Amino acid sequence: MFECLLFLAVTFDHFEILRAIGKGSFGKVCVVQKNDTKKMYAMKYMNKQKCLERNEVRNVFKELQIMQGLEHPFLVNLWYSFQDEEDMFMVVDLLLGGDLRYHLQQNVRFQEGTVKLFICELALALDYLQSRRIIHRDIKPDNILLDEHGHVHITDFNIATMLTKEMQVSTIAGTKPYMAPEMFNSTKPTGYSFAVDWWSLGITAYELLRARRPYHIRSNTSTNEMAHVFKTATVMYPAAWSKEMVTLIKKLLETNPDKRFSQLKDIQDFPYLSDVNWDAVLQKRIMPEFIPTKGRLNCDPTFELEEMILESKPLHKKKKRLAKKEKDTSKSNSSQAYHLQKHLEMLQRDFIVFNREKVQHQHNETQEHAALANCRGMHKDGQNNNL
Repeated sequence: MFECLLFLAVTFDHFEILRAIGKGSFGKVCVVQKNDTKKMYAMKYMNKQKCLERNEVRNVFKELQIMQGLEHPFLVNLWYSFQDEEDMFMVVDLLLGGDLRYHLQQNVRFQEGTVKLFICELALALDYLQSRRIIHRDIKPDNILLDEHGHVHITDFNIATMLTKEMQVSTIAGTKPYMAPEMFNSTKPTGYSFAVDWWSLGITAYELLRARRPYHIRSNTSTNEMAHVFKTATVMYPAAWSKEMVTLIKKLLETNPDKRFSQLKDIQDFPYLSDVNWDAVLQKRIMPEFIPTKGRLNCDPTFELEEMILESKPLHKKKKRLAKKEKDTSKSNSSQAYHLQKHLEMLQRDFIVFNREKVQHQHNETQEHAALANCRGMHKDGQNNNL
């Protein structure tokens, strides 16, 4: 299915590395500039050998497969994917506003109006993912990035999954403090569905407003403990919050997924949001109250220091390193090295190459307008641009 995407190869040489801005469990992120267009992007890169050693290749391929079919104003969209003999690369939208976790750590206290807009924008993104049968499974402040104007964008589809009629999702996946109760309900054989992302949205909204989560759950909390917490804990809502916001979050944090707000229509029909101009939200015509600091990347500066000082194979020295490696390469007779090389060759063969610029060029304006109309199909029109 990817044959049509194998064209006009974009490589590492087409980009200038500017600085490191983040890292994950097996990947890092840096700011790059494309040499011909001078446009800036974020580049996520993953070491092939480490991916093989940690059995993460399947997740990388699944993330690529999902992202190459997505495009939405409130997602971090994929532009290119390619590889060299060391790393796999994904080039995505650069969001200069930083992630919401960074701002929470900077003691930002988000006002209710700001969180209300965040909920609207994220609801549109979740509705779009739902229309594509995708469950993100890791909605949390760390995976929500702000652009320079303060609009939210969902990133990191590493553990996302596609829901099909033939397959039930029951795998426990995500970040425990944001995972829905039904993920830990062994008595319900039907598994879980899109509602788990809306639960995570409720946890995130609560945390943004209060700078703490509603349930005392940590990454090392056992599944039995989590089930007990959901049955016995009482969520506290500050008196300063409006009754409408409290009710909305309660609807998102409904432990029964069948009663939970879990689709865009639920949000749109809720009185607190009934006056929202959803078309204006989709077009980013509603100006956020919180604007990230301009002129900087709004991220932890230690990422850059680690890349420069601690990284044994820094990205900015890749070209020289690969040239030297090719010159000095000597064959190894060990069985382990042989099998690793074979796995790397398989990865080289199966990797998904993607170029959104080319895809967009191949679609005419009629198809683009149809896609946009489809994206807006579930959203209400209105004249009032104010939340």
